[in-house]
Amino acid sequence: MTAAYPGAVAQRGKGVLRAFNDVGVLTAADVHVALRLGALGGERDELALFAVALAVRAVRVGSVCLDLTRLRDVTADDGVDTDALPWPDDAAIVAALRASPLVLGGENGPLRPVLVVDTADGPLLYLQRYYLQEKVIRDVLAARALDAPAVDVEAVRRGLTTYFPSAEVPDRQRIAAALAATGWTTVIAGGPGTGKTHTVARILALLTAVHGPGLRIGLAAPTGKAAARLQESVAEQAPELGLRDDIPAMTVHRLLGWQPGSRSRFRHDAHNRLPYDVVVVDETSMVSSTLMSRLMEAVRADTRLVLVGDPDQLTSVDAGAVLADLVARPVTAALPEVVTALVGADLGSVPAAGDSSEKSLSTGEVRRLAAGTVRLSRGRRFGGVIADLAVAVRDGDEDEVVRLLNSGDPALEFGPRSDVSSLERDVVSTARAVTAAAASGDAAAALAALERHRLLCAHREGPSGVDHWARWAMDRVGADTSTFLDAAQWYLGQPLLVTTNDHDNRIYNGDTGVVVDDGHGGVVAAFARGSTPFLVHPSRLSAVQTVYAMTIHRSQGSQYDTVSVVIPDETSSLLTRELLYTAITRARRTVRIIGSEESVRAGVRRRVLRASGLRRDSPVPFGHS
Repeated sequence: MTAAYPGAVAQRGKGVLRAFNDVGVLTAADVHVALRLGALGGERDELALFAVALAVRAVRVGSVCLDLTRLRDVTADDGVDTDALPWPDDAAIVAALRASPLVLGGENGPLRPVLVVDTADGPLLYLQRYYLQEKVIRDVLAARALDAPAVDVEAVRRGLTTYFPSAEVPDRQRIAAALAATGWTTVIAGGPGTGKTHTVARILALLTAVHGPGLRIGLAAPTGKAAARLQESVAEQAPELGLRDDIPAMTVHRLLGWQPGSRSRFRHDAHNRLPYDVVVVDETSMVSSTLMSRLMEAVRADTRLVLVGDPDQLTSVDAGAVLADLVARPVTAALPEVVTALVGADLGSVPAAGDSSEKSLSTGEVRRLAAGTVRLSRGRRFGGVIADLAVAVRDGDEDEVVRLLNSGDPALEFGPRSDVSSLERDVVSTARAVTAAAASGDAAAALAALERHRLLCAHREGPSGVDHWARWAMDRVGADTSTFLDAAQWYLGQPLLVTTNDHDNRIYNGDTGVVVDDGHGGVVAAFARGSTPFLVHPSRLSAVQTVYAMTIHRSQGSQYDTVSVVIPDETSSLLTRELLYTAITRARRTVRIIGSEESVRAGVRRRVLRASGLRRDSPVPFGHS
């Protein structure tokens, strides 16, 4: 069998470890970590070491643990048939782990670096670090749910009437505010355009009205770009709400007090809590298990915590899918009477006739309110066929996805990579508009034109990757103007992507901008910051690249009039339902899918299956007292 990743073979790997390493299911690092732990803990059983290597792999691909009931749910690129691999017997693997000194401790000492955790749905295998992180999240949430803040119910009722005056029922935003006002932990889930930050601003105004202007508010997001957008959104709404317009937002790392030289140690922790009365975290879907555990430790018990995001989008690049787990976790508590008293009319209401953008709360949704979880569903950014397509992808209905793509609706385009004439038209026309505005020194118009179209890819490299399609687009733009575009030189209309946070210059990883005329014979880089563009000389940009295409992952939190999505072949493990959903929901008016029907169907079928115990009942570590 030929190695899928030449040069990445673990030389000490034997037997089943070597077989899975040869085809790239396990990397050399996965095997080496398992063997090293085995040597330290006195474990020689091949089956136990194989399971540990799979657990290391699981973390590497985003899971917090390895689900021992789904050992064979692994993917591999290059057309590798994982079913044909020499899989050991699943029961024998679990038995080997339950007898392993790595789980029970042994002659080499008390070292127990992995845990078998039994749940009602079957056993999970954890590296100890990730079990402890998940335990912190679970324990803190459980402790916060034991009681509720004392509230002036009539004051909250008046605030709900003031800040959510709509007669529409059900008003899920009003429900979210009632939960935040009466509970310590609130999870607000929803897709793009459902009014999440609109709701957040009104929650802050409501809490300020009830508790006074001295309320200490902390706003955060996992990326600098998302934090800047959150701050801008709250500031824009502040005047009409009587809210302070200078509430800063920052990355979660900066909120916790990131310390140079460490990725997981912060100034604020269980012994030095955050000094806020309310903490709001936006784009929580991108927060890893590690970072969420640090946040939970640092939040005071009497601080309202509001977690906001879209659980159906792509998750953190690190291990964990915490937001999705919190939305899906089991609920055993009863809905507090105060919530029913405040928004009872919304809970059992039926939308008005003809209101297709909202649905009544299901029994399950009402039950989840008891855990402080509400999903916003009234879309305001886009509707019609794009919303239908996003829902079909989210629900895994591949036949409906293909039907919609082939329906001929002008908001949807679908075709192979061999026919990119309409893509070229959008790339060139967008570049013309951006360059014209940039040449006139109109930074706001140039930034607005930049959002007319965005080319997105799943991969960075290869025939469907960003590198290839960015060069292709740049060549087309250059040919249109009979100009050689040199990415190493600043030129008018040059689209920019920031790749590293630069807090001194207020430029953040993921920010997009454009080079414009400064009116004095030079150039300046413009970035969107509310209604007034932020300008900085290009020489001050420490990490920036020309962007005619970007990965779908980087596009999270952004919107464009038209989105063109180049999807890879159906064998790509990156091609998932969450990836397609994220790409589609970046568009306001038009979605163009470039690829085959087979790839679309494969993507809708393939889910990001991130194993964790957060959504399981009462996990119990095996062999631990």
